[in-house]
Amino acid sequence: MISSAHARTVANLAVASCLALLLGACGGGMSLPSFSSSSPPPEAEPGTAPEMPASIRADEIVGRWGLASFQNPADRARTEAAARAQCKNPYVITAGSSGGVIMHLADQATPQELRLKGSPSGKNYIGPAGPTPGEQDREIVSFDGRVLITRFIDKDAATRYGNMVYVRCAPRA
Repeated sequence: MISSAHARTVANLAVASCLALLLGACGGGMSLPSFSSSSPPPEAEPGTAPEMPASIRADEIVGRWGLASFQNPADRARTEAAARAQCKNPYVITAGSSGGVIMHLADQATPQELRLKGSPSGKNYIGPAGPTPGEQDREIVSFDGRVLITRFIDKDAATRYGNMVYVRCAPRA
């Protein structure tokens, strides 16, 4: 027969083994060194590439703009006319202190300085400093000097705001 002291040692080892298995199954928390090569080493985060200049300069979009938006591309001409009519109460884009433009981000009441950013694909974006395209950026869909059309990158903001049409207002008399 097994003595009670011996049985207690076996029971303690069994409980410790069960706890070790349970804690090991959690997968989080403390990481112990592994002597096997079953999992690859974690990859380092990719470095952010230097910010590319946009093909549109900030001073090209500074000014007074009529603003409207559309969801359906067939409504673009009508929306441009509606934006032109908004020049009575224009949306004003001003130059920022560090080379950007002062505009609103989606759902933000206070405008802030945003950058014009380029990308390897040739697309241009307006947004805060950071990766291109970032979640808060808007893509410049088209710009001819007179009409600027942008679309937010964030799917929720893009659905709510649609394609933003800015039509340059005539200079003040």
